[in-house]
Amino acid sequence: MTSLNYDIQDKLKRLNIFEKLIVVNLFIFLLAAVFRNVFNFGLNWFELPSVLSDFIVQPWTIVTYAFVHYDFWHFLFNMLWLYFIGNMFLNLFNAKMGLNVYFLGAISGGLLFLLGYNLLPDLFPNKTRLVGASAAVRALLIFLCAYMPKQEVRFFTFNIKLWYIGAAIVVFDILGVIAGIKDPVLGNAGGNLAHLGGALLGYVYAKQLLKGNDIGKRFEKVMDSLSSMFQKREKSNLKTVHRKKSSKVAGYTKAEFNEFNKQKKIDVILDKISKSGYDSLTAEEKEFLFKAGK
Repeated sequence: MTSLNYDIQDKLKRLNIFEKLIVVNLFIFLLAAVFRNVFNFGLNWFELPSVLSDFIVQPWTIVTYAFVHYDFWHFLFNMLWLYFIGNMFLNLFNAKMGLNVYFLGAISGGLLFLLGYNLLPDLFPNKTRLVGASAAVRALLIFLCAYMPKQEVRFFTFNIKLWYIGAAIVVFDILGVIAGIKDPVLGNAGGNLAHLGGALLGYVYAKQLLKGNDIGKRFEKVMDSLSSMFQKREKSNLKTVHRKKSSKVAGYTKAEFNEFNKQKKIDVILDKISKSGYDSLTAEEKEFLFKAGK
């Protein structure tokens, strides 16, 4: 039994941050299934209510709703998306930025959901509650689509650019909101509204990062402060030396970040050449590769 526990702990330590999020979501999904089937009630205190007065007394639900799933297919597809998109994200960025995009996407989706139901009651008249990680996952996906729109991914038997995928998903979400407004029983206007909130966050985050602005840094500092409250502090006799703070972007200096962006563009172009040949490059890509070669 001890050996089994050690093996489980060892495997959990080896998981990346998004795989750990999947494990947490799986645990809560199973817990919710037990509560619903055995005790006949859900995790209401973790769901995001559409009524503003209810949200005020449950402010934590702006984050916790993203960990609650009741429907198996809803849970499965969200976790599959999170697994594949998460691994793609970590090939480019560090885990902290991934968490920034994920949680800010969930918060952004929840806020747009609340705004829609409380500012436009004629369009969204029915009370409801929001659950699921879709908005957070959308934020990660649209972030990648906006950060490297020309990157191609394999889709069955052909390659497709990331921005095509992102654009198609946003269009489907908009249509989902419209369908949900027309038929609240069959549609899911609130869920699709949250998807759009997550997508908007992912798009803005990526575009600002390309300009050298990491908009998740303040959120990261807040999370670091909260986590430090639960960490055991050890006394040290070492003297603290204060150094001048350097402005960094995504953990890099400005120069390092520009070089990082340049190298990633080169990697994307070389990957495209290996898959489709040099002739598949656009004139802009050929010019960029030529200048980089100098």
